[in-house]
Amino acid sequence: MNTRLHLSVGAAAVLLLSGCATNPVTGKKQISLVSEGQEVAMGAQSDPAVTAQFGLYPDAKIQKFIDEKGQKMAAVSHRPTLKYQFKVVDSPVINAFAVPGGYVYFTRGIMAHFNNEAQFAGVLGHEIGHVTARHSAQQQTKAILGQVGLMGAMIASPQVAQFGEQAMQGMQLLFLKFGRDDERQSDELGVEYSSKIGYDASQMADFFQTLAREQQKGQTEAIPDFLSTHPNPEDRYNTVHQLADKWKAANGSPKLAINRDQYLRLIDGMVYGEDPKQGFVENSVFYHPDLKFQLPVPTGWKHQNTPQQFQMADPGGKALLVLMTAPGNTPEEAAQALVQQLKLQPGASQRTTINGFPALVFEADQVQQDPQTGQQVAGVHVLGHIIQDGKTLYALMGVAPPAEFPNYARQFTGVAQAFRRLTDADKLNRQPERIRIKKLTLRSNLAQALTTHGVPAKRHEELAILNGMQLNEQVNAGSLIKVVGK
Repeated sequence: MNTRLHLSVGAAAVLLLSGCATNPVTGKKQISLVSEGQEVAMGAQSDPAVTAQFGLYPDAKIQKFIDEKGQKMAAVSHRPTLKYQFKVVDSPVINAFAVPGGYVYFTRGIMAHFNNEAQFAGVLGHEIGHVTARHSAQQQTKAILGQVGLMGAMIASPQVAQFGEQAMQGMQLLFLKFGRDDERQSDELGVEYSSKIGYDASQMADFFQTLAREQQKGQTEAIPDFLSTHPNPEDRYNTVHQLADKWKAANGSPKLAINRDQYLRLIDGMVYGEDPKQGFVENSVFYHPDLKFQLPVPTGWKHQNTPQQFQMADPGGKALLVLMTAPGNTPEEAAQALVQQLKLQPGASQRTTINGFPALVFEADQVQQDPQTGQQVAGVHVLGHIIQDGKTLYALMGVAPPAEFPNYARQFTGVAQAFRRLTDADKLNRQPERIRIKKLTLRSNLAQALTTHGVPAKRHEELAILNGMQLNEQVNAGSLIKVVGK
């Protein structure tokens, strides 16, 4: 024990002495164990996983817009020599995030909720700020130092959630949580950068109110909530307004752009909410029109769909079902590939058929070595079903701790046995909702305008949030508003 402690302290001291760097934003020395080259390498390694996980939104004009604005802003940032990449990913979740090395992503969900270019620019500056201030690199440094300090500690047995993370192929960089100081600094940089390229940064503060209203709806986020480290959006709203006013005063109160109509016309026709062709859940059944299959979702289970996989989780966190495509030409090849990829110890397997599809059922264990004893400790037990549809192989992996597995085995099997061809024309031809931009002919309040354009009353508050307005707010004739429709 004492030897381990001395080794840990000594290793930490070496790292501290050799890992100092100058922060590009503050100009101050700080501990950093991640070089700029390593940052770029991390981003380059993560980018294929991000785009595979969410997919890029297939709209060339929107992708061109974010890249042009991003490159212009990057040029006035504290790290203009980085080779930045800016992309809109095909997810309905309202979020924007950055990974080390200059990779910045916006979801189509957040793009749908902006109501002018200035709101977009403020959030873009915020995300570039995370990169220029090296917040992600600092998070990695903290993780490394934490590991050094815990070299002699016991590592807990793998949990079901860890299996899910492994199945999602290393998306950890997306889930870095920034502290309040980092978020505030990025807000400041968002104001500075967006103002420098000519946008009214106070609009970013207004967008925080839209996010706060959306958050109050209890929306479930698939990736980290943009407000997760800010439980008091009103305070953030006031602070950003003050920062924007201060920048204007210090720079001669220039006329700054908002560009509402230009932005709304840009997103006219954008997919809103879930895109059915990527799969959707209705009445506890998951349908995939493009791949033409369906399977049930256990009653009460949470679910998350991405282009890469469909996950179902027991509300108590004791079991997980993951559906994904698998490599190989046969079910046996697919099973072998998954065993290697997920570091499983295979058990019994058996050929079968599921509703006419060739299939393979196998069991396996995922174990972990205890660093103290060198012995293997129990992890999770896996029941896998490989289902072959022509040249496509699907893997449905049921996962639970060994003690809990008997309670879920029949449920895992039941879901797999219910996998079948989708033939319902209504499900196969389901179309997504899209944002439609409408020009008002008469002055009215927003509620009346929405009713005039066929929006049912039960969706008025949702559309008010989407428009960044209140239902009783007056809207002039000639103004543009968002509605949604097929």
